[in-house]
Amino acid sequence: MKGGNTLRLSVLDLVPVFAGADSTEALKQAIKLAQTADSLGYHRYWAAEHHDMQALACTSPEVLLAHVGALTERIRLGSGALLLPHYRPIKVAESYHLLAALCPGRIDLGLGRAPGGSAEVSIALSGNFLENVRQLPDKLKALMELLSHEHRVEGARVTARPVPPSPPEVWMLGTNNKSAAYAAEFGTGYVFGQFMSHRNAADILPFYKERFQPSALLTEPRVIAAVGVVCADTEEEAQRLAVKAASTFAADSRGPTEAHVEITTESHKLIVGTANQVKACLVRYGQQYGVDEFLVVTMVPDYDKRLRSYELLAGAALS
Repeated sequence: MKGGNTLRLSVLDLVPVFAGADSTEALKQAIKLAQTADSLGYHRYWAAEHHDMQALACTSPEVLLAHVGALTERIRLGSGALLLPHYRPIKVAESYHLLAALCPGRIDLGLGRAPGGSAEVSIALSGNFLENVRQLPDKLKALMELLSHEHRVEGARVTARPVPPSPPEVWMLGTNNKSAAYAAEFGTGYVFGQFMSHRNAADILPFYKERFQPSALLTEPRVIAAVGVVCADTEEEAQRLAVKAASTFAADSRGPTEAHVEITTESHKLIVGTANQVKACLVRYGQQYGVDEFLVVTMVPDYDKRLRSYELLAGAALS
């Protein structure tokens, strides 16, 4: 955040399948969240990609985004993240060019390098994942060329069609210096996954900004911080919900932790409190680290309370 108390907020949706729901219900709730975010003034709605995970319903963000695009009006739509090691750059560019033609000026392409599932499902998707990760720099180079209409194969120009009126915004997501280095080298925006990182923004964001090289799609570095947030009408209710949310973040998903979840101003992995408390924490974070925008993920395992959290935060920070 470059100054003052103004916040730009966006939504990251893992499309969770909460207890008592199925995938169809989870997707209905994803659409409801996107429409609500659209009406409340959130800047983006991003859907994450995961594979063969019973508790997460989105395996193909571009399919979900096409549907959401038809049911929303102004909010930007993107992947958070599309897992590039699994895919050929031409197919990614074509898919997101098609989205950008359907929803002009509204499409983002967030890229990640994680497997998004077990070793077995990674093999099923794309074979040797480690080899695919090794090839990631070549894939990123080809993808950026395709998105800027500069890609050639054996001397012949290859165009990812349809050609939209404006290209997707390209962002690299990650939690460490490796992803920041890719974003800097290829001239993309950078999304620091604070909510799932043990690193501090002070360790990562200057590294990206100092090494940034302008590209055909982006001339200056841009930063988003992805943060876990739980808002409620009272601090006590937010703390109670955060205990449940913290268990959702846990990799082993073995059940709720009994640990007290503090309103944090240091790690920012999970920011908890009333909307005004959360807003104040985000303002401090933005001023301290020069963050342009926050991508908010709320994993309270109750769809209504999750939506309420986003509504409360918008009322305090976007009104």
